This record gives sequence, C-alpha cells and structure tokens, in this order.
Amino acid sequence: MRRWWMGLGVWMVMCAVAGTARAQGAVEVYGAYSYFRPAITSEQGFTCPPGVLCIPGPVVPPTFVSSRQNLNGWQVGGGFHVLPFLRVVGDFSGYFGPTTSNSTSRTHQYIYLAGPEVSLPTRVSPFAHVLVGGTHQMIGFGTFPLDSAGHNSVFPADNSGFTSAVGGGLDLKVVPLVWIRPVQFDYVMTRLGGSTQNQARVSAGIVFRF
Repeated sequence: MRRWWMGLGVWMVMCAVAGTARAQGAVEVYGAYSYFRPAITSEQGFTCPPGVLCIPGPVVPPTFVSSRQNLNGWQVGGGFHVLPFLRVVGDFSGYFGPTTSNSTSRTHQYIYLAGPEVSLPTRVSPFAHVLVGGTHQMIGFGTFPLDSAGHNSVFPADNSGFTSAVGGGLDLKVVPLVWIRPVQFDYVMTRLGGSTQNQARVSAGIVFRF
C-alpha cells in the first residue's frame, strides 16, 4: 500500500511538472539594450600627425594605459528548457564606445557565452545563471591632444580571451508568449592581454517564450 501511494505521489508530481513546462514554454529568445563598463588597456605613444612638422626630441617609448569606459550596446540570445526551472542559454552581446576619455579612438567588444540558468516557473520569474565563453576586443587608432609625456596616439589592437559571467535578473509576464526583462545584472570576468579584468554588465529587454 505504501508503495502504491508513493507511486501515485510521483505520478502527480510528474504531471504537475509537465503541465508547468507546457505553460512556461520550452524555447525562449530575447533581445535587450546592454551597458558594459570594461577595463580597457590600450597602447599609447607619440606619432607625428599628418601634415605637421614634428620637432625632433627625445624618443618616448609606447606605454600601456588602462582605464574604465562606459560602453553601450545590444544583447541577444535564447534558451531551451530541460526542466521547468532549468534551461540552457546562449548569450551574444556587442558594445561600442571610447577607448579613452580624451581621444578619438573607439573600442568594440563582443562577448559570447553559454551555460545553465535556473528560474522560478511563475509569472514573476527571477533567474540566475553561470555562463562561460569568450570575448573579442578591438581598439581603433585615435589621437588626443599632446600631453607632457609626448603621447598623442592610441594604437590599434585586437585581443581575444576566455570569459565567464555570473548573474541573474527578473522576467515579468505581460501577455502569453511575451515577457519583459526589466533588469539583468552580471559580473563579467575576462582574460585579455595576459591579465584578468572584472567588470559589471546591466541589461534590460524583452523575452519571447514559445
């Protein structure tokens, strides 16, 4: 008799899980605005601007300068529910902005991640994830006013490396199939140029679940 009741209980739980999974939808896609504040390391050195006669002087070797800049961009991705509370997600984002505060150089950075994400299968659905992947950062050539060290140029560079992200957010159901994601926050770790960078990412957008 005890086994019969245990079997009935397991069957009822499985029915509830299956019903919730159908209600939640098995597949989701999303798009969002995203803000990223990375640590950018650029090579800076003296160059003679086109059309300008440079006065000979001491040669100043290039130096590497690190600074944090505000980059704006987009974020897209999708996920597949393997359980009502567990999905596997893929995340791709791109960011654009200045390399330094006083130069014409621009930085483009792309991040691609994947991993597990857990969430509550409710209309107000908080979620959390651990993602791993890679990043590619492109620094463009730019100039800025000559300073006392004689550095007035940022040299172009491309760099790729390992990336991980730990974070979460909140989804709110609006109508069937459509959810709003008012906030997603991630702690993003990148490995570029032989060093580790730690930075914040904040996003907000819309989710479609089918």
